[in-house]
Amino acid sequence: MNPKEDNAVSTATPQAMIKKKGSLQRRNTLIAYSFLAPNFLGFLIFTMLPVLFSIVLSFLNWNGGTIDRISWAGLDNFKLIFKDFNFTRSDMGITLKNTVLFTLATVPLTIACSLGLAMILNKAVKGAKFFRTAFFFPYVASVVAICVCWNFLLMKFGPVNQALSYFGINISKSWTQSRDHAMLAIIIVSVWRHAGYYMVMYLAGLQGVPGELYEAATVDGANAWQKFWRITFPLLSSTTFFVSIMLTISCFKIYDVVAIMTEGGPGRTTKMLVSYIYDLSFQQIKYGVASAVAMVLFVIVLLITVVQFRAEKKWVNY
Repeated sequence: MNPKEDNAVSTATPQAMIKKKGSLQRRNTLIAYSFLAPNFLGFLIFTMLPVLFSIVLSFLNWNGGTIDRISWAGLDNFKLIFKDFNFTRSDMGITLKNTVLFTLATVPLTIACSLGLAMILNKAVKGAKFFRTAFFFPYVASVVAICVCWNFLLMKFGPVNQALSYFGINISKSWTQSRDHAMLAIIIVSVWRHAGYYMVMYLAGLQGVPGELYEAATVDGANAWQKFWRITFPLLSSTTFFVSIMLTISCFKIYDVVAIMTEGGPGRTTKMLVSYIYDLSFQQIKYGVASAVAMVLFVIVLLITVVQFRAEKKWVNY
């Protein structure tokens, strides 16, 4: 072969390889984008655009109909929902109070039940896999079916009231029709439904706890409670913070269980913020006011999340 041709091949080959590598990277990038595009478009169309429209709508007046009926309201919608604000009389105050009380009760109870189940089923006990599946099942089961079954269990002459009567506790009404027990019924169903899901997260966290720490604690004479409080709980702090954030957001967004079991009643005993937003939007046809309440809910959840993240950093640093 001619030396000149040899030099041409040697100089052209790296350039061809670089060009080929570049085209391969572009093709892989396009393939990746093609897989991401459907999910991104779905998020953009069904989540991002409605959220942006809701933010804009909170500053507008629109009671349905054509777009030409929309008018600028400024802060009037926010002034309206906080007008005569009271935790015992106004709709905004009552629904906000109910949502906060529900969250304060449900979050710690769910965390306690999830962590307790995870610690029990993390051990090599007989039938552990079956019980893990059984406790996780309510989370993936139909919400309607779950609520109907619990309504039956908690009815006036249902199994729960009959069982309580043997212990001298007599409840003369269905739980969902009693002002004293309706909120408790919602809390019980919510905890029962979500405990299995967050149990799986705690099980994953427990797998990362080194067994040597427990062995060293045993040698030092630590009992079961000391092992939990000094080893297990601190090492699961990141999991606990994540679970608490997700549970808080979920509790503030609760609608389906309330709508099926109590419809916000009796009276306004179990009416939540999302139920109030639904009533304003689809019953009173006040889209601007409903969007304003939705923005208030968004700000509350955002502030709680920020506080939780800051608390997590302080806990980790400590």
